[in-house]
Amino acid sequence: MSASVPPHTALRAAARAWFESLRDRLCAAFEAIEDDADSAPAADPPGRFAATPWRRPTEDGSDGGGGEMRVLRGRVFEKVGVNVSTVSGSFSPEFRAQIPGAAEDPRFWASGISLVAHLRSPRVPAAHFNTRMLVTTAGWFGGGGDLTPMFPDTPAAAADAADFHAALRAACDRHDPAYYPRFKAWCDRYFFLPHRDEPRGAGGIFFDHHFTGDAAADFAFTQDVGRAFLDVYPRLVRRRMAEKWTAAEREQQLIRRGRYVEFNLLYDRGTLFGLRTGGNVEAILMSLPPEVRWP
Repeated sequence: MSASVPPHTALRAAARAWFESLRDRLCAAFEAIEDDADSAPAADPPGRFAATPWRRPTEDGSDGGGGEMRVLRGRVFEKVGVNVSTVSGSFSPEFRAQIPGAAEDPRFWASGISLVAHLRSPRVPAAHFNTRMLVTTAGWFGGGGDLTPMFPDTPAAAADAADFHAALRAACDRHDPAYYPRFKAWCDRYFFLPHRDEPRGAGGIFFDHHFTGDAAADFAFTQDVGRAFLDVYPRLVRRRMAEKWTAAEREQQLIRRGRYVEFNLLYDRGTLFGLRTGGNVEAILMSLPPEVRWP
């Protein structure tokens, strides 16, 4: 194919379908956790996702695509959002130089899934996951997942992080043994708060502008990362969700969430990309926790 028509163009329908099907499977897994949580008869019922569709506005009235924001507030998940979007348009002049292939032609197409889970229990780690495909005159995949335990220096947090990393390593190793160490190191660098000189959490993997020359193979890798997250994170939630916790632990959880907010508003590229390309503000800021505290 010519440089102006990357091989990813032929994958657009399949990529969109994959992100939407993964969304459905993740939502089903989380609702099943809500169903299985121990609850007294007078307690709140199991949480269910509420879906809010949205359309991307464009200045010329053309179809800019859109997406759907799904948010659940339940008895296990204090707030979990699973968003999908498929949008198209043109990058603004000040943004084009930052995006591969956009300087030659500002038009773009992007599809992806984004998830952030904040739990009621401070014993259960928070999690973030996203994967996406973006097409300009170039094309690539990006994304990853990371885990944020509320008490990182405990044996429980170490065990959860080990299982989380093992699942992502297995997904990477099916495609290239070099992926996991490279993408783990990338995640460690990316999810870091320089103003506090500390990592956001226990890490995971992160990759961007990923194109090996075989778009179909890169898509298969991206799918395996999604399947790995779908397998491991619900298991971690079920492992910890029935543990008893204290008011002091809840206070620490709210303080740890402050670090999450600081990163997403100051450094997260996905947040900046969404806001600069006319995305849905509520969907973009869905990642923020419902309650947070600074000491």
